[in-house]
Amino acid sequence: MVLCSGLLLSLGPAAVRQGRATRAVSVATWNLEWLVSPETAHAGRLACRAGRRSALPCDVALEQSRDSADLARLARHARRVAADVFAFQEVENATIARRVFRHYDICIAPGKGLQHVGFAIRRGLPHRCGPPVDSLSLNGAQRPGLLLTLLPDSTAAIDLMVVHLKSGCADAALPSKSSACSLLARQADALHQWLVEEAGRQPRFIVLGDFNRSDREPQRDLFWQTLAGGEASFSDAGAAIPFSNCHIGAPFSRAIDHVLVSRALEHALLAGGYRRFGYDALEATRYRLSDHCPVRVSLILPSTVPGPIDGPALSSQPVGGASNVGIM
Repeated sequence: MVLCSGLLLSLGPAAVRQGRATRAVSVATWNLEWLVSPETAHAGRLACRAGRRSALPCDVALEQSRDSADLARLARHARRVAADVFAFQEVENATIARRVFRHYDICIAPGKGLQHVGFAIRRGLPHRCGPPVDSLSLNGAQRPGLLLTLLPDSTAAIDLMVVHLKSGCADAALPSKSSACSLLARQADALHQWLVEEAGRQPRFIVLGDFNRSDREPQRDLFWQTLAGGEASFSDAGAAIPFSNCHIGAPFSRAIDHVLVSRALEHALLAGGYRRFGYDALEATRYRLSDHCPVRVSLILPSTVPGPIDGPALSSQPVGGASNVGIM
């Protein structure tokens, strides 16, 4: 995908100073589709069967509630992705997040409802949980963005924000009478404002999560034009990667999970480090996984940065080619 300056830019090879030892840190985004506690799921099923009001939508409570085997399978996929930081969406609370992200510290956004965004950070990796970004919340109360500073108080510090934007307007024209598109347009304005302010304060940042917006023709799409207008400068780490679904029969036809990386961090992206981790089709019928699958990118940082994983520093030679891991 060829994109004009000021819009989303395809990533070239990672520029690494020759002879300098480096270490990789990987960051992933994963929408876990109504990951709620067993108690919440049980209460929802009882309420829906009795015709009472339920905090959980009845189609979710009756058809998508997970048991311990499903949670164990999700945890297995988290280990398979092996990201140092997961930005997650649609999670009820930190307790249920820990059932999937074992041996991780959890930051989770406050707010009403059962769909929260948050971060799972591998223990031992320096970080600071940040505040919610309320300008992105739905109706001022639900699903704000959430900030995280990785490697705080160092010259390698990186700000991350996880987002879960309004659904229902993935491909429709943004100037629309649809309430979903109107709300997404307001979120685009708010996110653009944050990008501009963040670039002036901390130019090393990543925004990732479920944007609920496809990247079809971003040069002509008002959503992406709004985000990239003015002084906002970033790249879509997966812009040049062909889309593959999470498994055969999965519902999406275009990517809506994105990883936006600031210009100041482009040189740190490991070429070939973009990966999309699909599910086996048979596994997807046996377990209640998610309608989204994890997307991961890797960054190369100086070896002086505390490493989240024991082992030698990576070679400083860039690796060519990005990968899109579909059904595995």
